[in-house]
Amino acid sequence: MNWRGKLLTFCKVTGMPVLEPFVRLAAGEDVKEQLVGISKFVLLPALAIALFIGLWSAAAKTIVSDSAQLPSPTATWNAGIELFEMHADQRQADRDAKKEKLTEAVESLAMARGFDELAAKATEEKKSLYAAEAQKNRKRAVLAANYTPSSAPTFIDQIINSLVTVAFGFLIATAIAIPIGVMCGMSPWVNAAMTPFIQVFKPVSPLAWLPIAAVVIIWAYSGTDPEDALFSKAFLTSAATVSLCSLWPTLVNTTFGVASVNQDYLNVARVLKLSWAQQLYKIILPASLPLMFAGLRISLGVGWMVLIAADMLAQNPGLGKFVWDTYQNGSSVSYARITFSVIVIGAIGLVFDRIMICLRNLVSFGDTAPA
Repeated sequence: MNWRGKLLTFCKVTGMPVLEPFVRLAAGEDVKEQLVGISKFVLLPALAIALFIGLWSAAAKTIVSDSAQLPSPTATWNAGIELFEMHADQRQADRDAKKEKLTEAVESLAMARGFDELAAKATEEKKSLYAAEAQKNRKRAVLAANYTPSSAPTFIDQIINSLVTVAFGFLIATAIAIPIGVMCGMSPWVNAAMTPFIQVFKPVSPLAWLPIAAVVIIWAYSGTDPEDALFSKAFLTSAATVSLCSLWPTLVNTTFGVASVNQDYLNVARVLKLSWAQQLYKIILPASLPLMFAGLRISLGVGWMVLIAADMLAQNPGLGKFVWDTYQNGSSVSYARITFSVIVIGAIGLVFDRIMICLRNLVSFGDTAPA
């Protein structure tokens, strides 16, 4: 069956073995064997999650102090629903405010035209007065038409900002790590020169990198009007910290991938008299892509983990700042919202990991790994 093979390939490439038993069951394969797979990939994880929720509920009743209590699963779920409802309410309020401002702009423009008509018919004495009123209403119309809501970012806004920040930092890290990794893999001399830097800087905590990144960015922004800047200082500080912490896995894996290219491929390239660029783009990079993407997968996970701490310290309006501000707030639902944000952070990290596994499997040769 052609559809069976395509679906099984999809399960392997996307790293979702949980779907494979259902595909094989639908294709009429051995029922008992597929039920074993369903028990392994579906029932057992569901049982583990149910056990975890039960232990969580019991702990929520036990861990209680005078000032705080561990939120229950129900309280956490309700807090999450409330956060999404607050986002929807805020967006509706913003839309209503923009609608009112648009109405005000139309009315002001109509008044300006009315004063222009009066000025055209008035005497010289009153013409300047009417013209001034018309100009004032035109300015009011422009301000109202260009009105932008200045409400505080909601939970969804902060999620989006965190995604943009980690993507920006990850792309910068990738742009730095892959070329250096290729050079290290192709030249033992470059590798020897870069090894001390890799070994020294790779284990450095993001909390140590962030102040240095902040100093550099503040220096770069000196004498620049914040309104004219393309990115805010907090955003660049967080993104730079993500880059500095996440580039090392990609660099190391790229180096190893390039260095471990089958020597027979390179010998054939010499026989065919391929240029250095042709060897790089047609042999070395394609052969090292699986290991390179394995490094990118680790780097993205590290970057997402680092971002939360960076947002807290840099006060970049992302998930880290949300967690810190909610903790500082100290309201009755603070810990439930923090717990829900922890689940959201983990879920986004899982999605990132699945995406990178899919990309890695797409460029891998032979059997793809499901993990």
